[in-house]
Amino acid sequence: MPQPSAQVTAAEISRIAGVTRATVSNWRRRHDDFPAPSGGTESSPLYDLVEVKAWLGARGHATTADPAEELRTTLRLHQRSGSLTGSLLPLVLAAARCTPEERTALAGLSDPSLIVRAEGASADVSDLVPGAEAVRFAGEDIDVLRALLRCVDDDATGEAALAVLAERELEDSSVGGTYRTPAPLADLMARLVPGPCERVLDPACGSGALLAAVARRGAGALFGQDTVPVQAQRSAVSLLLAAPDADVTVRVGDSLRSDAFTDLTVDAVLCNPPYGDRDWGHDELAYDSRWAYGVPPRAESELAWVQHALAHLVPGGHAVMLLPPATASRASGRRVRMDLVRSGAVRTVIALPPGAAAPLHVGLQIWVLQRPEPAGPERKSVLFVDTTEAGGAGDRSPAASAATGARGARAALDWPVLTETALGQWSAFTEAPDTFTDEPGTARAVPVVDLLDDVVDLTPARHVRASRTDIAPVDLVRETEEVRRRLVAGAASLGKAARYTDWSAAGPTPREWRTATAADLARGGALTLLRTAPESRDSAGDASTATLPVLTGPDIARGAAPSGAPGSLRTDTAPVIAPGDVVVRAVAGGNGAMARVTDVADAGALLGPQVHLFRPDPARLDPWFLAGFLGSAENIAAASTGSTILHVSPGRLRVPLLPLEEQRRYGEAFRRVHTLRAEAARATELADETARLLAGGLTGGGLIPSPPPAADANPSGTESA
Repeated sequence: MPQPSAQVTAAEISRIAGVTRATVSNWRRRHDDFPAPSGGTESSPLYDLVEVKAWLGARGHATTADPAEELRTTLRLHQRSGSLTGSLLPLVLAAARCTPEERTALAGLSDPSLIVRAEGASADVSDLVPGAEAVRFAGEDIDVLRALLRCVDDDATGEAALAVLAERELEDSSVGGTYRTPAPLADLMARLVPGPCERVLDPACGSGALLAAVARRGAGALFGQDTVPVQAQRSAVSLLLAAPDADVTVRVGDSLRSDAFTDLTVDAVLCNPPYGDRDWGHDELAYDSRWAYGVPPRAESELAWVQHALAHLVPGGHAVMLLPPATASRASGRRVRMDLVRSGAVRTVIALPPGAAAPLHVGLQIWVLQRPEPAGPERKSVLFVDTTEAGGAGDRSPAASAATGARGARAALDWPVLTETALGQWSAFTEAPDTFTDEPGTARAVPVVDLLDDVVDLTPARHVRASRTDIAPVDLVRETEEVRRRLVAGAASLGKAARYTDWSAAGPTPREWRTATAADLARGGALTLLRTAPESRDSAGDASTATLPVLTGPDIARGAAPSGAPGSLRTDTAPVIAPGDVVVRAVAGGNGAMARVTDVADAGALLGPQVHLFRPDPARLDPWFLAGFLGSAENIAAASTGSTILHVSPGRLRVPLLPLEEQRRYGEAFRRVHTLRAEAARATELADETARLLAGGLTGGGLIPSPPPAADANPSGTESA
């Protein structure tokens, strides 16, 4: 009986062809021979996959999707992929362990031979993956097997294939809130563990990012547990590939209700536990021996995870936990926090900027805890560190979040500076906790006795900001005067920029001109349109570019220098910015400029994933003229698609066709407008900083108002009471 043809959505066609959804919509409108819908609804049509591939193949688009996208689409179209994905995870381990030559040989096998080899490989490694069993594949599985092999061959680490398989498995389950801990954050948490550690546990290991990070620092025995089977399996495979010399043990199950490592003690625990879980087992675990610091209230699952971590540590061992900010201040957790602080278990609490990890709109915290040692040293203080400003959080308003998107928010964080700040303060504190020198606005060591009040609030901002009262008044005056001086200079620069009036009315009606799209100008050679490859394809990249800054959408909006870190950016293919390039934010909305011309300060930076770059031919296009028209509100609106988040289609932006000399006159005007906006933003920032210093100094007692002149104080000359 013939199998029915698979059907795909417009979004899947865009992934197969490696184009945007807007391009697929254009194909449907402009090409009469585009395949007609074969199912679905009028608003969400479905198309026959065979017809679509034939149509794309005739136009050279059949093979433009990357292997990860091909695997994703093949799995969705496979009739039994829901039951198959779990069986494919061990195959990723087997395929990634092969040499490139061996994978090439596998790709050349006939379908029956490849199925036999896949079944054998699955049987060989299934005992290494929790819950995995040897499986038998059918002829209908061959497309999935070959797509998986291509994906692993494209990314030899296996991470891309693991991510696609886990994503597909989670789609068919009711599990939510499964997020991968970002690599820079995982690295920071691993580095917060003082000294070397051999045995490490993550009781909510997810995809294994934290254990992989600590393995890179020399841990030899890795233990993980996760309640979601596919996450535990993915973690096991990922760790076996990333740390082949380590002893890896991963189990499936709920660590709080059914601890798979009841008798295990380790040197360190790293964990990013689930948040806000009221069904964590409060009633059935009320008398559990792990609650040495008090029974966690029903609403305090995070404090249950904290005590679970401490229970698995050897005396003196450290736990590094990523927790929501409410854990530090909720009234229901006050008694447990009090005992944790009083015993010396809490060593430091580090506040992170929003965007460091999911949920991206919340500023999470890292808690570093240490299991007390019998007859060990007395811990008299707790270190509080606030990295919000060091991390370059930028504008985290809802408007800014919508304008930059999730990737833009992540890219805006300055991970090198954030990491250096957190590690520097923690290192100084661990070396000499009793003589630690506070850094106003960033770090403060607070005596334990001062924390044991009615609320036991461990929020870093509350204690760090209070440390400004420790600044000598004369130093506070000096700092305030310096910022005020810069404000006066900034106001003068703003006034100078505002005096530009070299324009006049065009006439009784607005001027009209012929225009061309950026795509047409690119085809004619007047400009080159560049964009960074998607982040979904991880690449080791070029080591020489791994430390370069990245220009992000928020940088353009703020008129700031490139502030992003490469992270998972494909540094081997990311365009390098040159002076005179025109950069345009790829997501419309929010405050600030949409476009600007790069200068020598931007030169050498990498182009961020949410930025379009237009490189004009200076003999045909003036850069500031181009930036002014590309970034205009009307142009951006006409070239944007989407409902909640507006994505700018760069090729649809239009540019007037004017002689170069006239372009330069417009360009000079646009440059002056840009200067006005930049000077206004700078003056506003300095005014806010001056006001903050003055208000804080006055309320903190470091500053006092000067007395009025004698004549003004008693103008009548009469004796005051």
